[in-house]
Amino acid sequence: MGNEVIAALVIALTGVPALGIAAWSGRDGSAHARGTGLRWALIALCSFIAAIALYFSGGNRSAALAIGIGFAVAVNALAVSMVLHLRRGNDGAPRK
Repeated sequence: MGNEVIAALVIALTGVPALGIAAWSGRDGSAHARGTGLRWALIALCSFIAAIALYFSGGNRSAALAIGIGFAVAVNALAVSMVLHLRRGNDGAPRK
């Protein structure tokens, strides 16, 4: 196995816990819990897409760098979205 296969597998495996957290956090059924679960599921989806893209890049270093930067930007944007969502609370009103 080449390095691109191992790297893609590692990235895909890091998305599995996020998918489990998405299922666990969304089990409450409230709108706030579903929103949190959705954000975790999107983080897992970004991880799986990055792993597939890294696998198909075929060892091209510039493509792997672009995939890594895109993955980091997407996950950080979702993390900021999750923090803002969690700060909003269960009632939907922003905290003061």
